[in-house]
Amino acid sequence: QVQLVESGGGLVQPGGSLRLSCAASGVIFSINAMGWYRQAPGKQRELVARIISGGGINYADSVKGRFAISRDNAKNTVYLQMNSLKPEDTAVYYCNIDYRARNYWGKGTLVTVSS
Repeated sequence: QVQLVESGGGLVQPGGSLRLSCAASGVIFSINAMGWYRQAPGKQRELVARIISGGGINYADSVKGRFAISRDNAKNTVYLQMNSLKPEDTAVYYCNIDYRARNYWGKGTLVTVSS
């Protein structure tokens, strides 16, 4: 059974940094794509960043130049380094993987950017 466990969320002041991690367990074959989505109160879930097995990466325009996604295939883990955080980055961040033609989601980790 595939499970995703996120960590690294919390409260940070504007301009600060956080690093999110998501470890996948129950995975035997290589993961096609790994990514992060977020959902702010009253808004739809949106893509933040995604990285595919070949190394291709895409980011939401709102986070380009501030966030960086990376993955460690040996550990089946994806990371999201978030810098220069803004109050509008406040949301629940969800890890997502595309594995053997199925999508899997983590339970989410809350990121709050506030002074």
